[in-house]
Amino acid sequence: NTYKLCSEQLSSQDHYDYGMRAVIAVLRAAGNLKQRYPDEDESVLILRSITDVNQPKFLSPDLPLFAGILSDLFPSVTLPTPDYENLLPAIVSCAEKRGLQPVENFITKTIQLYEMILVRHGLMLVGYSFGAKSSMWKVLADALSMMSAQGQGELKTRVSCINPKSITMGQLYGFT
Repeated sequence: NTYKLCSEQLSSQDHYDYGMRAVIAVLRAAGNLKQRYPDEDESVLILRSITDVNQPKFLSPDLPLFAGILSDLFPSVTLPTPDYENLLPAIVSCAEKRGLQPVENFITKTIQLYEMILVRHGLMLVGYSFGAKSSMWKVLADALSMMSAQGQGELKTRVSCINPKSITMGQLYGFT
């Protein structure tokens, strides 16, 4: 129902995905949340999963419509604020170390990137020039590595940049 309503009410964008890949991502996110919070109400976990997986890719004009769809489907469910007590200070610290101002939008988008990485095998950051895409993933990598060094449950992040035109599509996506 959620994706049917989204496809009918939200704007048509090439990067909006309402197929099985999106459903699998929501289920994967819900599974991760259930492992982390085994005693939490499942409707809260599903709503959090749907929100975390879909909200980062929607355009600003579609966000209120998406919120309306979710409030119609989950009328009595209120989401608790996610717990990023270790990640938030790490993002702020790493952004400042890179000479960046950790404004609210930058932090929000960096957390959304983190949430997408948790549920997707791969992703792309797309947007206009000077939209902070490179800064976001670099700060996130630094923050996760910092948390790993401090024993806060994350793994050290290793980044390898490649030219996608230098290898075949199969190699790029791990088929050969």
